[in-house]
Amino acid sequence: MKSILRALAVAAGVLSLGLPLSAHAAGVDDLTEATVKKVDQAGGRVTLAHGPIANLGMPPMTMTFAARDAAMLKRVKAGDKVRFRAEETGGGYVVVRIEAAK
Repeated sequence: MKSILRALAVAAGVLSLGLPLSAHAAGVDDLTEATVKKVDQAGGRVTLAHGPIANLGMPPMTMTFAARDAAMLKRVKAGDKVRFRAEETGGGYVVVRIEAAK
């Protein structure tokens, strides 16, 4: 009974903040599935065929992103399945996190 009341209290707290439960549970680090098409190590850029990017309201497409840290691109190569997070900065889109898909 205490665990049910605790869960209801947490839900009420989240709702009072105006946040949907799904957004709270998912967190802000939602990652997008993609396939690496090309890595430009020297230019610090990566081309990804990606699914919808929720935090940017972007539909699926293939596009080139700058990498916030070019060193992260050493972990990926063309053909790899990855999960990534991109953010809009200064009028462009930047990959701020990338990891091998599980």
